[in-house]
Amino acid sequence: MEGNVLITAEEIERRVKELAEEISRDYQDKEPLLVCVLKGGVIFLADLVRHLTIPVNMDFMAVSSYGQSTVTSGQVRILKDLDTSIEGRHVLLVEDIVDTGLTLSYLCDILLARDPASLKVCTLLDKAARRRVKVPVDYVGFEVPNVFLVGYGLDYRERYRELPYIARLEAEPEEE
Repeated sequence: MEGNVLITAEEIERRVKELAEEISRDYQDKEPLLVCVLKGGVIFLADLVRHLTIPVNMDFMAVSSYGQSTVTSGQVRILKDLDTSIEGRHVLLVEDIVDTGLTLSYLCDILLARDPASLKVCTLLDKAARRRVKVPVDYVGFEVPNVFLVGYGLDYRERYRELPYIARLEAEPEEE
């Protein structure tokens, strides 16, 4: 897997620190609620919050649009909803990767209907070449090519999340 590394652990660490500095500046007088999309976003969130210099709260959502496939079905299901009300809160949605935009668009619609004071999106990876829906992404770690990626929270059938870097999967999975 190491031969297919696209983004090293050191590059990730440096960029996450830069994102945290930017977010800390933008939310200086606020106490944002960081909403992490499970499971892929949890490693990114953990590293991000350790570099923030502002107080934050965290909550989690789990959604499914892929199932066991490697391509999105286009239908999003909420598997775990927020435990916290976001009404009047400054919400920062933390994602591992924005791909087609379908899941993010759905989540933004759901969250905006709950009347937050603001809603912004932070993603570690942006795969803009696959975008099918225009979505707002306020903080981007890295632009990535249209290849199947694993590591640093990203998985293929629940494997490879633990890798400290982002890599292209050696054998591209068949689209199901």
